[in-house]
Formats: sequence, C-alpha cells, structure tokens
Amino acid sequence: MSDQQTPIRYLRLRQILGDAKLNIPAIIPVSKSTWWAGVKSGRFPTPHKLGARTTVWAESDIVSLSNSICTGAKEACYE
Repeated sequence: MSDQQTPIRYLRLRQILGDAKLNIPAIIPVSKSTWWAGVKSGRFPTPHKLGARTTVWAESDIVSLSNSICTGAKEACYE
C-alpha cells in the first residue's frame, strides 16, 4: 500500500485577489489592504514565506475560506 500524500499547492496573492491586467479572476474579491488586515486579525489564512519576497497561501486554506464565504450563496463558488 502506497503512503503518498497529495502535494500542497500554493497560491500567490494575485491568484487570490485577482489581477485585471493578467486576466486572473478573483477568488476572494477584496483589496490588498483589506486582505492584509484580515490576515493580521486572523479572519483570513496565515501565509507561508518561501523567500524574502515570496509569500504564498495553501490552496486548501483559500478553498475553505471561499466555501465558508459562499455558504448559502446561489451561484457556484471556487472549487
């Protein structure tokens, strides 16, 4: 029996908040300042630092956040 785990996927901030210049839709449509205030207050997931200038979030944390926001919403949420 194999003991393989699903690899953790990470998302950069532009993938979470969207980027109109790159045609990346927002998963969580808030401003950067709102996002960072939410991270600081604990409302949004804690980031992981991959390097001095590289901050990422676990995709599973973002999906969980999106689903909790979309609970009860009629339109489809991020999957």
